[in-house]
Amino acid sequence: MNTGAFTGYFDVAQVVLYIFWIFFAGVIIYLRKEDKREGYPLESERSAHIKVQGFPAIPVAKTFRLATGHNIVAPVAGGNPRDSRSLLARESSPIPGSPLVPVGNPMLAGVGPGSWVEREDEPENMINGEPLIVPLRVAAGFSVASEDPDPRGMDVVGGDKQIAGTVKDLWVDRAEPQIRYLEVELKSGRSVILPIHFSKFDIGRGRVNVRSILSTQFDDVPALRNPDRITKLEEDKITAYYAGGTLYATPARSEPFI
Repeated sequence: MNTGAFTGYFDVAQVVLYIFWIFFAGVIIYLRKEDKREGYPLESERSAHIKVQGFPAIPVAKTFRLATGHNIVAPVAGGNPRDSRSLLARESSPIPGSPLVPVGNPMLAGVGPGSWVEREDEPENMINGEPLIVPLRVAAGFSVASEDPDPRGMDVVGGDKQIAGTVKDLWVDRAEPQIRYLEVELKSGRSVILPIHFSKFDIGRGRVNVRSILSTQFDDVPALRNPDRITKLEEDKITAYYAGGTLYATPARSEPFI
């Protein structure tokens, strides 16, 4: 008989293995249950009267106390009421699961690559309560390193190779620190925000190239409520606009390559 065996069929190692399996299954069920705190029950594409919940069941409500002093209760009855948007898209065919086709300006429809989340319409703050992302004109103690070229004053060129405006200021993340956005002054005099990850610098020609949208489409970039700060909701909307342009800026982009 083996050492540690209870009977001729069970031993300590086998029991420990079964206990681990039960524990691991419990962890998976717990995590799967907790990730249903937002967005559930789902809506069925077949009928608005069908609610998709699945296993395990939606958990009981829990109150989350945020650092800002606000409280959020999740889940809430009936799903997630914070997202109050209407769907600006239609199904490409009556078959369930068909791709959505944007309605109106596809880059502002909030679907596909241009989708965004209804985050809080408040700035992301640092521990001391000050806004995290601000322009250099507000960020005391921040400047462009002398070893690097200063993008301010450079032309911003759209995907049609035409100049849309010039870089007016740089928006920095004071916690990283790094440049998050470029502030572009358009020919119309309006200033818009350009995520730096959608730009490519051509230092030799003094240009900032933006492939995702055309020069004429900069005027429709979502505006800021405050010229010296950006909210989390504004960040999502602005980034989604440029991301939507990668597919919807021209009709040809939404067509297949072959």
